[in-house]
Amino acid sequence: MNAEPLLDRVRARLAEHPAQLSDVARDESRLLVDSVALTELSQELAAQLDGAGPLEPLLALADVTDVLVNAADRVWIDRGHGLELTAVRFGADAEIRALAARLAAQTGRRLDDAAPYVDAALPDGTRLHAILPPLVDHPTLSLRVLARRSLSLAELVARDAMPEPIAELLRAVVDARLNVLVSGGTGTGKTTLLSALLGCVSPNERIVTVEDAAELNVRHPHVIGLRARTANVELAGAIGMSTLVRQALRMRVDRLVVGEFRGAEIVELLAALNTGHAGGAATVHANSVRDLPARLTALAALGGMSAGVLEAQAASALQVLVHLTRRPDGRRMVSELALWPRAGLSSAPSMIWKVDGGAGSGLPLLAKLLRRADVLLPEAIEAMLDRAQFSA
Repeated sequence: MNAEPLLDRVRARLAEHPAQLSDVARDESRLLVDSVALTELSQELAAQLDGAGPLEPLLALADVTDVLVNAADRVWIDRGHGLELTAVRFGADAEIRALAARLAAQTGRRLDDAAPYVDAALPDGTRLHAILPPLVDHPTLSLRVLARRSLSLAELVARDAMPEPIAELLRAVVDARLNVLVSGGTGTGKTTLLSALLGCVSPNERIVTVEDAAELNVRHPHVIGLRARTANVELAGAIGMSTLVRQALRMRVDRLVVGEFRGAEIVELLAALNTGHAGGAATVHANSVRDLPARLTALAALGGMSAGVLEAQAASALQVLVHLTRRPDGRRMVSELALWPRAGLSSAPSMIWKVDGGAGSGLPLLAKLLRRADVLLPEAIEAMLDRAQFSA
C-alpha cells in the first residue's frame, strides 16, 4: 500500500470532517486490520500528521539528547557516547523540508524561502533548529531533547561526571548560598549539573528560573520557571530574558537562576546578585574558567556595561566557577573548579581543583567562605587541605 496517498486522504478527511484518527485510518486504509495493526497504523499516521514523522522513534529512545538530520540518508543521534548514524531515511530533501516547516509552525514560526532558518522550542520543550538551502546543501534539522528526568549529584558521580569529594564540595557550596557560574561548551552537561545543584537547595526556599527555552529539570518542591518569548510572524510580542530577570526579582525569590545568559541579561543578573540575592546560579558558554572574564566582558558590552563596571559588579556577585568538558568518548565531566578573580578581569581565577591537577591555591579561600557561612567542609576536602600541596 502506498503510504503517501493514504496520508493525503487521511489529512483531507480530518480537515473536512474532524474525527478520531483511528476511525479515519481504518476507513481509508480499505483493509481488514486487527486492533494491533490498526493501533500501529494510527500511531504512524499521527507521527506524520502531528509529530516528528520518521524521527519520532529516535526522539523516544532512552537517553537520547540530540537528533540531527544532515540529509535524507544521514540521520544521526547522540545518546551521551558520541554521534551514531541511524538507519532512518527520508525519501527526498522535500520530505525533510516539509517536516521542518510543520515543526516550525507548531512554534508559531515560519520556515520558507523568505525565512530560511528557525530557532525555537516545540510545545514539549524540544529545541528545534532548521535551516534551508541555499544557506546549506540540504535541508538540515537539529533537535535537542530535554532530559526526561533530573539526575542527582550522586547519580552524576556514578556516571563518572565527577569524584565523590567534588560532589560533596559542590553540595557544601549550595548550602553556603554561594553564587555559582557553570561554564562549558555545547552539550557538556551544564544544564544537567545545574539542575542537580538546585536539587540540593533546601525545600523551604523558592527557586525562580529564567530561561530562553525550558531546559532545567529540577527535583525541588518550589520551582517557578519563566521563559522568554520570541517575536511572532509580525515581529511583535518578544519578551527577552532581561525583562524576565527583573520580573523574577518581584516574585519573592530565594534563589535566582538564569539557565544560560548570552547577552544583555548579564547586567540584570549581576545587579540582582549584588542586592542580597545570594545563592544564585547561571550557565554560560566558555572554553575554560580562565576564559570567563573575557567572555563576560564581551557579553556585558552587549548590555552597555563597561569593563570597569563589570569588574566592580562581578567582584561581589560571582564566586564559584564550575567548568565542564566532554571527553572523546562523549561522556561529560566536571574538569575545573575556581573562584572568580578578585584582583580584576586581567587576572586569572583562583583554581580550586582540576581533574588533571588536583587541588589548587583557591581551595583554602573557598574553605574560608564555607566556614564563614557555618558550613562544614567535607572530610575528603579537609584531607586535601591538610596535605597542603596545591597546584597553580
